[in-house]
Amino acid sequence: YEAFLGAAQQVQEHCGDISSLPKTYTGNLSSMDDQAIKTIHRLLFDVHVMEGFLICPDTKRRFTISEGIPNMILHEDEI
Repeated sequence: YEAFLGAAQQVQEHCGDISSLPKTYTGNLSSMDDQAIKTIHRLLFDVHVMEGFLICPDTKRRFTISEGIPNMILHEDEI
């Protein structure tokens, strides 16, 4: 959930208000209000990154996104 919340904050200016999202997730969806669940649904299913990159949290390697498709192919020295 921490990674999801971080990503939501990064795209917030392009996809609207995320203030309804709880700061932590307890694993219990029934504890969330309807607006938070709608916001999570919108972020997961309606936001599409067309150009940009993903960053691996462990290695900090950048994976380019072009025309909505991330290039996740490893270099030969990473195999």
